[in-house]
Amino acid sequence: MKSLIYFFKNEEKRTLLFLIISAIALIVSFFHIVNFKIDVAWIAIILCGIPIIKGAIEGLISEFDIKADVLVSIALIASIFIGETFAAGEVAFIMTLGALLEEHTAAKARAGIEKLVNLTPRTARVVRNGVESTIPAKQVQVGDMLRVLAGESIAVDGVIISGQTSINQSIMTGESLPVDKGVGDEVSSGTVNQFGTFDMEATKVGEDSSLQRMIKLVESADSSKAKIVGIADKWATWIVVIALVAAIATWLVTGEIIRSVTILVVFCPCALVLATPTAIMAGIGNATKYGILVREGDALERLSKVSKIAFDKTGTLTYGKPDVVAVQSFNADISSESLLTLTASAELRSEHPLGKAIVSHVKTISKKIIQEPQKFAMIASRGVKTLVSDYAIFAGNKELLIENSIEISQDMLDKASTYRNHGCTIIYIAINSHQAGFIALSDILRKDSKEIIEKLQLLNVESVLLTGDNPQAASHIAKSIGITNVHSECLPEDKMSAIDQYQNKNEMICMIGDGINDAPALKKAYVGVAMGGIGSDIAVDAADIVLVNDDIKCIPHLLSLSQKTMATIKLNLILSMLLNFVAIILAITGILNPIVGALVHNVGSVVVIINSALLLNFKSK
Repeated sequence: MKSLIYFFKNEEKRTLLFLIISAIALIVSFFHIVNFKIDVAWIAIILCGIPIIKGAIEGLISEFDIKADVLVSIALIASIFIGETFAAGEVAFIMTLGALLEEHTAAKARAGIEKLVNLTPRTARVVRNGVESTIPAKQVQVGDMLRVLAGESIAVDGVIISGQTSINQSIMTGESLPVDKGVGDEVSSGTVNQFGTFDMEATKVGEDSSLQRMIKLVESADSSKAKIVGIADKWATWIVVIALVAAIATWLVTGEIIRSVTILVVFCPCALVLATPTAIMAGIGNATKYGILVREGDALERLSKVSKIAFDKTGTLTYGKPDVVAVQSFNADISSESLLTLTASAELRSEHPLGKAIVSHVKTISKKIIQEPQKFAMIASRGVKTLVSDYAIFAGNKELLIENSIEISQDMLDKASTYRNHGCTIIYIAINSHQAGFIALSDILRKDSKEIIEKLQLLNVESVLLTGDNPQAASHIAKSIGITNVHSECLPEDKMSAIDQYQNKNEMICMIGDGINDAPALKKAYVGVAMGGIGSDIAVDAADIVLVNDDIKCIPHLLSLSQKTMATIKLNLILSMLLNFVAIILAITGILNPIVGALVHNVGSVVVIINSALLLNFKSK
């Protein structure tokens, strides 16, 4: 019983059931399969027609909003009035089918904002008068001293007053590598303390904190994105006026009410209602073959209008994981290959992403045996200190070597600076208290990135880079793949602001990203596309379209498909309107009666469906 109640509460399932019953009733009515005292077409009128009439009346009374269902309601009532129940039921059935298809392609409720809210730390470790206690995060006040342990999320914005650590700031900047922090450095709410314990002073709490501001950005961007109005509803007022004028004029001239009713029936925008949703559903079906999930019904329609595509860097144009790109030895007795292997041994027990990347590189590329370190110590925000065989090894940032009185030559610093300017992160290595060299790591570009940018240029779509990287690294990446429009050091609000500036100039922009920090921009953009494999759930929830396999090669096809979908919709509209006007002329001259008129004008619906179905096999050049 409960399952039955739930079924009827589900509007989509209930409508589908009503359509099936109505279709059977109309077939029985048309072919007179069974003789009933009352025409069974009334079943279709009751199940499909009454909701249409109810919606039209509510729209007129509450908002004085004339939509396509107003004309449908008039045609239904007029057909019933002259006893043409089959025509009334058939029109109601087609319109309900069109509405169901349209609703099926519409956006579904999403939980992205709720997931962002769940990222907010619930508690904070506060130190007052030397006593440490755990309190609800919302009770933290400006000026409070908080203690943050390794692995904990930071509850509010603040400044470190003691201790050193590395912070995972991916939620704010999108960069996957942790950032070293020390006394005087700022930290943001929602970011994660990776290694050390530190004390901080709260500077921004509650609604003013970074994470709360990002949640507000996502909410405001969502509410500002206007939904596209259906073609039939957009033209509804004119359709209603023209239909009524034509019907009344015909009645006055000929004196035959049946001709007027036939005009109203054939004027019903059935094919017009089907023109858009059938094409979009076929387009969505085509996209699915290429590993593209279209989550918003009108996303393809919007995508066809974009003139720019904004790319996040990490995880979108790149793989989102650091890898070794260069090894430089500055010790004549140690080759670059040996230096790499020794460093991998030193980093074998490290939890730092850079250390793991070096170990992984040696295992997969060099295939050398990695020795277990006899001693291992991780130094927060600096690096590691280990003993491997007879080698005492320091591997980390420049400060690690300086603080241990190890001199770094200017030649080594200059060479490392060259790689840093290209966006690399440098691991400096010292062996037995002497400089040994460095390893440069960088996030690797996807092999298709440059080709994708070139193809987009051929489609007259400009590419833009929005990244949290420093200007030098951002410029290097952009230059290597052919992007000239670059925005660097972008926080979530900066990406959103950049998109807003473009769209205020009527330059519709598509944003492609993968991280939590991309969520506001994905929402704000005319179309948001998220990487589904490596991307965060929140980015996926914020997007209109998801690349399930993280394959950006399909972006040009997606753009071509959106343009082809719009071309199909326009052709559908032309075909349906032409057929409708021919049917109107035949109705005015008395050649068509309401039943034949209903069947003839629904030929347009069939033509529209067939034309839309051709999209399923569309392939871009």
